[in-house]
Amino acid sequence: MTTDHSGGGDLSKSLELLWGMRERPTRGPKPGLTLERIVEAAVEVADADGLDALSMRRVAAQLGVGTMSLYRYVPGKSELLDLMLDHIAGPVDDDVEDDAAADAVGWRAALDEMARGIWQMCLDHPWYPLVDQVRPLLGPNNMAGMDRLLRRLKPTGLSDQQLVLMVSVVDGFVTAVARAHVNAQNAEQRTGITEEEFWAAQEPVLIKAMGTGRFPTLARLHENTFTFSYEDVFEFGLKVVLDGLAVVVASGGATG
Repeated sequence: MTTDHSGGGDLSKSLELLWGMRERPTRGPKPGLTLERIVEAAVEVADADGLDALSMRRVAAQLGVGTMSLYRYVPGKSELLDLMLDHIAGPVDDDVEDDAAADAVGWRAALDEMARGIWQMCLDHPWYPLVDQVRPLLGPNNMAGMDRLLRRLKPTGLSDQQLVLMVSVVDGFVTAVARAHVNAQNAEQRTGITEEEFWAAQEPVLIKAMGTGRFPTLARLHENTFTFSYEDVFEFGLKVVLDGLAVVVASGGATG
């Protein structure tokens, strides 16, 4: 499986497309073809078959047009991926909350909402957590979402840097668990072996290992110790992370 990166194409062209600064084609072989529709079709392809299946040719086939017609709107797959990442972030309500409204939401509820939104986005678009976004290319949807979230976190009184750190910690946790969840699903599809079958194959060896006395703590674990899902990890971990951040908020940002 290849690793796809945000910002992996021509940065200036991606930014122009994200922010609507590029001129639209004056002519086209198929009336009704738009950049937005191309991005939507690309997301449909990736959702169905993953990013390895994504290509300009495949998107063109999804739209029922010739491949070359897409290049009138977007330079290539890398720039298209940047548009897809901002597209699935979705439009954010343009109504600006006043300070009282932001305070009423509460920082914990705001981060909880963000976390569940990211988790659902990863479930809806399982290719998303697999994209390397260490260098994110920021578009209008992602910027609007971040602006709204930081406005809701402002009443904590923490520094701007601490607010962004809070967001980064929660986002990193959710994306990591979602990535493991997606990789587990992909492993089953790739090998044809279910999670249960995978561990069952190891059971005879593990039973013998436990009988040697070398792993006494593991041998005494309850039989249901590992019967949890990635959804359980998400729910448990999110509460722990938010509880930890609550200590930081209560201390006014002191972490020492």
